[in-house]
Amino acid sequence: MYHFIALTLIPGVGPVNAKSLLGYCGSAEAVFKTKKRELLKIPGIGEAAAEAIIKKTPFERVDEEITFLEKSGVRCITFTDDDYPKRLKHIHDAPLVLFYSGNVNLNSAKTLGIVGTRNATEYGRHICEQLIEDLKEEQIVFISGLAYGIDIAAHKACVKRDVPNIGVLAHGLDMVYPYAHKDTAKKMIINGGLLTEHMSKTLPDKQNFPKRNRIVAGMVDGLIVVETAENGGAVITAMLANAYNKDVMAFPGNITSPVSKGCNALIKTNRAAIVENAKDVLDVMCWSKADEKKQAVQTTMFNELNDEEQLLYNIIKSSPEIGIDEITSQSALTPGTIAGVLLNLEFYSLITNLPGKRYKLL
Repeated sequence: MYHFIALTLIPGVGPVNAKSLLGYCGSAEAVFKTKKRELLKIPGIGEAAAEAIIKKTPFERVDEEITFLEKSGVRCITFTDDDYPKRLKHIHDAPLVLFYSGNVNLNSAKTLGIVGTRNATEYGRHICEQLIEDLKEEQIVFISGLAYGIDIAAHKACVKRDVPNIGVLAHGLDMVYPYAHKDTAKKMIINGGLLTEHMSKTLPDKQNFPKRNRIVAGMVDGLIVVETAENGGAVITAMLANAYNKDVMAFPGNITSPVSKGCNALIKTNRAAIVENAKDVLDVMCWSKADEKKQAVQTTMFNELNDEEQLLYNIIKSSPEIGIDEITSQSALTPGTIAGVLLNLEFYSLITNLPGKRYKLL
């Protein structure tokens, strides 16, 4: 944990370059034992970053953060920990460390994000209330950003019904922003949690909110947009979710309402499925009873796979979607064998064939 936190403090080293350092050096601790000339050979690592690593510049700040974590009971989860959100790991700039105060499993079986405008209408707040009410028995963990408007409406609806929910923050866990949501945040920790990539003393600065949005989009199976303006932050989150191969849904709204234009545009341009109620959401996510039976059949099939089928299934599972060339490269099987195995996996309803000879799990 200590050296992972230190890595996040190296100037010019974001999540992507930090993972390059881990890959080249073998561990976070080994990074700080590597010689400067070797560090400079690593792509993305410049003079300033290498110098900070050699001098162990961030260690004093790490000591301070460790003290905060111990006093506050906040957990630090590193990218290599088993309880790091597995869905989030698939995005290229996933945070190297996460700070978490809560008790809900970050790898729960079902997760949904609910996002929307800060200027929620009564219509939008009603949707949040009704949706959570109708889905409360489905064992879904809901994720949002604790912001004004739709976010807090969703969190409050969850707290009221004792439904697990997680708030992703754009600042450190030594504060709650907006302050008006502090009481709700405290209640969320009882059956949910607060999550951030930011250390204590990090303020909710403007540049932190898009970073927060990528975590929300990365952690969910599906994202629901309730109300948003055409250029609202929720549209950006929806676009990120699309890029991460997540299911995106949107509630339609009044065509004359500014906070409905974003949802309507997402639906109109096929960037979101139209949903009107909880059943629609379950259908889009394939979480209906019929789909659960299908999943049970798939599980039985999965347990009966031979070695080659298991190999290709695991390769396809490792990415949101993957091309035939990469499958061939990773498997080292012959093209003829691969073609036959892929056909079997499709027959078992475990994978689907996408345009351009690409595959993904069903």
